[in-house]
Amino acid sequence: MSAANSLKSEDQFLCSICLDVFTDPVTTPCGHNFCKNCITEHWKINESCQCPTCKEAFTTRPDLRVNTFISEMVAQFRDEAQQEVSSSSSEQQVFKPGEVPCDVCTGTKLKALKSCLVCLVSYCETHLEPHLTVLGLKRHQLIDPVENLEGRMCMKHDKPLELFCKTDHTCVCMLCTVLDHKTHDVVPLREEYDGKKAELRKTEDVIQQVIQKRRLKIEELKQSVRLSKENADREIAEGVQVFTSLMKSVERGLDELIKTIEEKQKTTEKQTEDFIKELEQEISELLKRSTEVEQLSRSEDHLHFLQSFSPLKDVPTTKDWTEVSVPPASYEGTVVRAVAQLEETLSKEMKKLIEAELKRVQQYAVDVTLDPDTAHPNLILSDDGKQVNDSDVEKKFPDNPERFSLNPCVLGKQSFSSGRFYFEVQVKGKTEWDFGVARESINRKEDNPLSPENGYWTIWLRNGNEYRALENPSVSLSLRSQPQKVGVFVDYEEGLVSFYDVDAAALIYSFIGCSFTEKLFPYFCPGFNDGGKNSAPLIISVVNQTELMDDE
Repeated sequence: MSAANSLKSEDQFLCSICLDVFTDPVTTPCGHNFCKNCITEHWKINESCQCPTCKEAFTTRPDLRVNTFISEMVAQFRDEAQQEVSSSSSEQQVFKPGEVPCDVCTGTKLKALKSCLVCLVSYCETHLEPHLTVLGLKRHQLIDPVENLEGRMCMKHDKPLELFCKTDHTCVCMLCTVLDHKTHDVVPLREEYDGKKAELRKTEDVIQQVIQKRRLKIEELKQSVRLSKENADREIAEGVQVFTSLMKSVERGLDELIKTIEEKQKTTEKQTEDFIKELEQEISELLKRSTEVEQLSRSEDHLHFLQSFSPLKDVPTTKDWTEVSVPPASYEGTVVRAVAQLEETLSKEMKKLIEAELKRVQQYAVDVTLDPDTAHPNLILSDDGKQVNDSDVEKKFPDNPERFSLNPCVLGKQSFSSGRFYFEVQVKGKTEWDFGVARESINRKEDNPLSPENGYWTIWLRNGNEYRALENPSVSLSLRSQPQKVGVFVDYEEGLVSFYDVDAAALIYSFIGCSFTEKLFPYFCPGFNDGGKNSAPLIISVVNQTELMDDE
């Protein structure tokens, strides 16, 4: 392009079709000049042969020859522009690897400042100046410098890709619109660019919303960790307090045990010492009498002998020690009683802990109702979906895939796949039942054993007093009292299912280390009616959380 001192004549060397400096300039009969290739392609596209500038029509296509005068002027113009570039190149930045070079510079390549999407050329500061000052070039679209501008040319027609075919979703040139894409929906690149850019802005808005949600999730997770840490610290503090109290109780019990045993031993020792002292006293008196008798027996004084004989002739009276003994102290039962007392203390502490734990888990109480679509045909469900018992009579119901066919069971309507939940079941008056939770995929048409492997986490009652946790194998449960109301607590992520005797505030059993991978449903089986012996229903109780909070 031209330098600043030759801009006054530059418009004379611009083709009005491509708006660039002439290449092989030709002159039409009407006197206007164009690039030979530009005017030839223009006449190929249009049906009529006319001048693009003045619109003069020609009956026959003129025989165009290169205008040598204008060609020489253009060559001179290019030389002057190149000299201008050479003189100013030292003041501009030479392009480095990774940067876009100026396509016009010869010799030392300068760093391009802009690329023209019309000329498909990248320009340094000097060669860019005409695009900033010349009227025709000002209309060209400039962008930050990019490489591979050849890729912006139509490979078929060697024309700039300045249009977008919305039908084929591809960039096309002007010739494409009258040939291959004649009936297609074609718009300028700028229009499609604006539309797509608006779409990108929407996408960016969505991305930002997603990012914000993720950040909120991170804060939620951090808050969860903080709460978990607080809970852990609180649990540790409570544990330290309880175990410290228990250790003090153990130490106190041990001290009392040792004191009791030592007191028994001291009593034995004192009794023995008293007996020994008494025996020693008798021995002392007998020794004294023995001395007196010996002295009297050696006396030759008849009068003295006879006068002293009577008091000394008898053995002094002493205690009968035949039956006297000191048996070893008995310690049988001492340790057992001490441990029993410790166990009672531990039981009281355990009860306090279970009461506190039960209050905590009851805060996760959910409203559970029975699902009639899963109920075995023998079962009778209350209208509110809170009670179920066996009727001993099989009714006719549609045998849908969800319904239990062999055992008198029913599931709750509510399912849980995360978090914690709790519900209570009244079992008063029953001789047989089993309940807990079950995964969604359990086999409801076959008589499979209740076990975690088969998707059940349950406990049961049989024969009125036989309780078992249905592990594999099952675990017999020794309960101090028969539960009247049982609470079921599930922590999905922790893999925990716990059963509580609500009235006694006692833990019945816990399934730990469970692996839950699908939905869990509350599971209920009231057991067979057994001729009316087990006719009482299982009742899903309402947990009054207001009272729980007041208690706390």
